[in-house]
Amino acid sequence: MGLSSIGTATEGMQLCIFDLRRGQHEGQELDKILYFFPPDLPFSTQLSVVGLSEGLITFTRIFSPEAACEVIEAERHSHVFYEAEPDIWMVMIVEKSKEPEAIWRIDALREVLKEIHSLFIMFHGSIRALLDKEPGGGLTRAHLYPFIMDYLRDFLVGKKLLLPSFCDCLKERRTVQMLTVGREAAIEVQTLVRLLESSAGNAQCSSLILFQDLLVSTTLSPEDTVNLFTYAVLRLTPLALSSGARSWSYLRKGNTSSHVTAGSTLAPSGSVSEQFYGSQDTSPAGDNRYCVVRPLQHDKWSKGKDGFLITDIWGVDAGRSDVTTPIVWLQHTEERMYLCAYQYKSLTLILLIPLSSILNGEQGVSTVKQQLLENASLKILKVEEKLSKGWGGENAYHVSGYRYLVVDGNRDISRASPPAKVTTLTKESFLALNRLREEVDAEKSRSKWDNPGRDKDLEVSIRAKNNAWAIARIIGGKELYMVLEKANETLLYASDAVEKFSNRYCSGAFSLD
Repeated sequence: MGLSSIGTATEGMQLCIFDLRRGQHEGQELDKILYFFPPDLPFSTQLSVVGLSEGLITFTRIFSPEAACEVIEAERHSHVFYEAEPDIWMVMIVEKSKEPEAIWRIDALREVLKEIHSLFIMFHGSIRALLDKEPGGGLTRAHLYPFIMDYLRDFLVGKKLLLPSFCDCLKERRTVQMLTVGREAAIEVQTLVRLLESSAGNAQCSSLILFQDLLVSTTLSPEDTVNLFTYAVLRLTPLALSSGARSWSYLRKGNTSSHVTAGSTLAPSGSVSEQFYGSQDTSPAGDNRYCVVRPLQHDKWSKGKDGFLITDIWGVDAGRSDVTTPIVWLQHTEERMYLCAYQYKSLTLILLIPLSSILNGEQGVSTVKQQLLENASLKILKVEEKLSKGWGGENAYHVSGYRYLVVDGNRDISRASPPAKVTTLTKESFLALNRLREEVDAEKSRSKWDNPGRDKDLEVSIRAKNNAWAIARIIGGKELYMVLEKANETLLYASDAVEKFSNRYCSGAFSLD
């Protein structure tokens, strides 16, 4: 089967997860497939896709044992590979379109796969652990299918899946966006953090504080911070709870979104839900043998009278008629934690309490919540008031004349021009910046294998058809991407503008002097 024959004319995207350790004997090939989208494709088609992917991985490992296949570009499709866990692969196959708008950056698509896997681990643990628990694979599939389907619904607009396109090249998935606070407010926040984490007595708690969709404080590792921040922005913050509200976060689409309609066209008949999940779903997602939690379901969180956020996703405590407290798994400490979320106006507080420290379950969690209210209520009001007064609004981080993205890869932090400002860029500017980022991605990938553990400094500039400059500077693990549509006629002028931006807004981190 040739590369261009994968997929059908009506499906612009396929996504599969498979285990190379399974299904190695004739007649057992289906055992290796743990997830497939669209779920109602014939098994023969699913096996063809997985079989080709497995063949490409095996072939490329001959030449590069430590770094197997990452991407295959065919005439009609792009095949994006990600080894989520040893021998467990995620592959996204995207149909290319003749429309010039249907342009993706491969690394951006791979980041989607990484985000799916990271969030899945936070709620369900590793895929391999689930397979070890129930070797038949039914338990794993029963968790993967609804989880990924709920995740993909965030990309669903009408009847199309809108994947990250070239219009999203001033966004960086799997990073957090921080709120800049003054010294006085920072002191108040630190005091609040101590009050929060002392609510559970001697237990080693952790916390996350958000204002609007921006991170204020965290006591978690960078990886766990990214995962919880992502979930909070998707489902917990005030904007997430207000269905349809506009957000500046890349995680949720707003009214100013610049996505192009180049996604996966779904079947025209039936309800939207039926079209998305498949009217003849062959997946085990509805298998009643397993108790499956679906943390990414929409419209399942609400604010209780006491300010704590509640959901019945994790079930209901039959003895007390109360909802069960959510549980997450931290990758850094490999510890299971109760998740308690409290909200006051624009402030969202997340307290994580080790399961091992709560001896009497839900009753113990309730006691911690009550203690939190008694200890921290006044401080919460004060912090929210200070942050609100210092908040510059949705366009707080706009810099006139610049459209930019700054990424600190060492801390998984990013800052970018507000989406409403980014949408003023022309198509030519977007395409030039997307091409620029692809060149940087390729250079970073080569550098990773040529000089492991060392960050390579890099500067790339591209002149767009509309005479705009797209510029990238990579210095010491920090990245700056910028579009200057009014940069006159010379590269010298554009370079000088970047220097001014670096010195004024980035403490000289990207200056060449």
